[in-house]
Amino acid sequence: MTNWRLPAGSWQAFFQRQSEQQYFREIEQAVTAQRQAGQVIYPADEQLFQAFELTPLDKVKVVVLGQDPYHGPDQAHGLAFSVNPGVKIPPSLRNMFTELEQDITEFKAPENGDLRSWAKQGVLLLNTVLSVQQGKAHSHSKLGWETFTREVMMELNRQPQPIVFLLWGAHAQKKGQVIDNPNHLILSSAHPSPLSAYRGFFGCRHFSSANEFLQKHRVTPISWQIPVYQSD
Repeated sequence: MTNWRLPAGSWQAFFQRQSEQQYFREIEQAVTAQRQAGQVIYPADEQLFQAFELTPLDKVKVVVLGQDPYHGPDQAHGLAFSVNPGVKIPPSLRNMFTELEQDITEFKAPENGDLRSWAKQGVLLLNTVLSVQQGKAHSHSKLGWETFTREVMMELNRQPQPIVFLLWGAHAQKKGQVIDNPNHLILSSAHPSPLSAYRGFFGCRHFSSANEFLQKHRVTPISWQIPVYQSD
């Protein structure tokens, strides 16, 4: 059994199955050992699964797939692309807001990079690797998290409700290869990183396209605007 606090609700059965697998125990052992050795690991243990806690499995409408958490102080809090309130907005997220301003008429770019308001509406902000060592990008990419997120994607694929998968960049697109349920929609483009945003992310109109798909299936669309003030 794991010592991590696992999400309850509609994710509970999925997490129960994973926590009984050897690969999952090995991830926990590795992360715990690094913390005990004095290494700083992001996000905090209690935020590792925040994406799942805020977005129940049966309420998922949109999946945004990132890579690994931000590795700077106070940034990562368990949601892909999101940062804690008051933290400088990272370049990829800034580019997402730029695209939103072009795509959604009423959207105004915020000075707040906290995406919990999206998560609470059904946007699963999923990193394919859920932890990272401070200052060392991709440092936990070999711990087994890729196995975990492949299982997450297959679980999402099995869901009956229509889900939009936003797959930005080759890494996310490879992860999305398991999605073959005709109920779902896959939208692919370049990554919003400054290195690639001008190669197809800008102008992709994924945010409005996702909402059009949801509305077509009589599902409440996502309000992409970030509130000025958010409470926990």
